[in-house]
Amino acid sequence: MKVLMVNGSPKSNGNTAVALDEMEKVFRAEGIETEVLHVGSQAVRGCIGCGKCAEAGRCVFDDAVNAAAAAFEACDGLVVGSPVYYASANATLVAFLTRLFYSTRFDKRMKVGAAVVAARRGGLSATFDELNKFFTISGMPVASSQYWNSVHGRAPGEAAQDAEGLQTMRTLARSMIFLMRSIALGKEKYGLPEREAPQRTSFIR
Repeated sequence: MKVLMVNGSPKSNGNTAVALDEMEKVFRAEGIETEVLHVGSQAVRGCIGCGKCAEAGRCVFDDAVNAAAAAFEACDGLVVGSPVYYASANATLVAFLTRLFYSTRFDKRMKVGAAVVAARRGGLSATFDELNKFFTISGMPVASSQYWNSVHGRAPGEAAQDAEGLQTMRTLARSMIFLMRSIALGKEKYGLPEREAPQRTSFIR
């Protein structure tokens, strides 16, 4: 099994990395393969709504988004980590996720998702909710922990002092492992849930 971990912080050794590293220790101990993508420091532009990905099967902007697509398709679980800026995720990460989820046409159902957020003080739950929406619109079960998936720290690495936050990360990783393994067994015995043809409506008709 494999977990793809996306670090949306511009700091490779910041508090988001502390949280993801704590989870990765548990994954490795349980024999789960991990791949970490550091996208927060990359130049990632936002989606322009051109719709060309529906024809080409990939985004027209050939950057970190297209490079990550294969790893996303191959993974059993996706962890997305972000620092908090104005009670929101890093804009680079949001641009990355928006284009990644929209331009990839493979079935994302039953891949386990988990959002992880880091901040000095506030805005954590708002950012946590923001990131979870990428999973829930895609049929991805969301892993939970003993608290909202967050760590506190201001200076880079300071989150290593947040004992409760680190425990939350370890618990989250174990929950993800359980869900991934359970889903694999369920898919083997029952297959994926029946999928209806989408009904695309709007508020004007």
